[in-house]
Amino acid sequence: MRLVFGLVLLVGIGLAGFAVYMAQNYIGAYETALDQAQQNQVASVPTKMVYVSVNAIPYGHEVTEDDVKLAPWPVEIMPEGVFTEDSPFLGPGIERRVALRAIDPFEALLPSKVSEPGGSAGLTSHLRAGESAFALKVDVASGVSGFLRPGDRVDIYWTGRVETPSLNGDGRGQTNEVTRLIQSGVRLIAIDQNAEADTSATSIAQTVTVAGTRDVVSVLTHAQSTGKLTLSLIGVTDTTPVTGPIEVDQMSMLGIERAAPTPQAAPKAKTCSTRVRRGSEVMEIPIPCTN
Repeated sequence: MRLVFGLVLLVGIGLAGFAVYMAQNYIGAYETALDQAQQNQVASVPTKMVYVSVNAIPYGHEVTEDDVKLAPWPVEIMPEGVFTEDSPFLGPGIERRVALRAIDPFEALLPSKVSEPGGSAGLTSHLRAGESAFALKVDVASGVSGFLRPGDRVDIYWTGRVETPSLNGDGRGQTNEVTRLIQSGVRLIAIDQNAEADTSATSIAQTVTVAGTRDVVSVLTHAQSTGKLTLSLIGVTDTTPVTGPIEVDQMSMLGIERAAPTPQAAPKAKTCSTRVRRGSEVMEIPIPCTN
C-alpha cells in the first residue's frame, strides 16, 4: 500500500509541475503577443517629435530646459506652430522664454503660450503693432460685476451731457444727457495689476487696461474726462458688425416724440411818421425811419 501511495503521489506532483509549466508558457506567449500588438498599433499612427512641458509652469515664470522635453505627437492632431526639432524651443541664440499663461504638464508648447527669446510677460508682450495700453476706471456696475478677464472684448459706452441745436432756430440750444457707443470690440489685456487670463477668481476691479490704436486711446481719454464710461462684455464668437451710430437720450428711451418747432410769424415792417398841424387839423405823414 505504501508503494502504491508513493507512486500516486509522484504522479500527482509530476502532473502539477507539467500544468504549471504549460500555464507559464501560455501566459508568456499571451504577453508577447499583446506587446507586439501594442507596438504595431503605435507604429501605425504617424507621429512627430515636438516640445512639451514636463512640469506645471505658472504664468510669468521662466521656462528652462528642465521644464521641457521632446515627445512623440500624432501628426493628425498636431497644433499649428508647435516647437519641433526643426524649430527648437531653446538652444543657441535663444536665451530665455517666459510663460505668458499657466502651462499644464505634458502640454504642447506654442508661441502664443511663451514669450519671444529674451522677452518678458509684461503688458508689452500683449500689444500688437500700432497698439498702446490705456487704463479705464470701473466699478461693480460699469465693470460687469467682476466677470471681466484679460483677453475679453468689450463695447464701451459714454454717458454725458451734450448741447443739442434749438428746434426753433433761435440759437438757444438745450443740454441733454445722452449715452452713445463710442468704441466696439475693444480688447482687455489686464484687470487691475493682473494680465493673466487663466484665473477662476472673481473680483471687483477698480481699473481695466485695454489695447487700442492711438486714435482709440485719444477718444477714450477725452470720454473718460468728460463723462461716465460703461463696459459691455461681448461673446467670444460674436462677430456682428456695428452699423451706424448707437445713441439714446431720455426722450428716445421713453419713446416720446419731439414736438415740431413752432412756426414763427414774419416780423412786421417798421413804419415811421410825423404829425403836421394845418390850422385846426392834425395830419400824420409817413417818413423814412432813421434808426
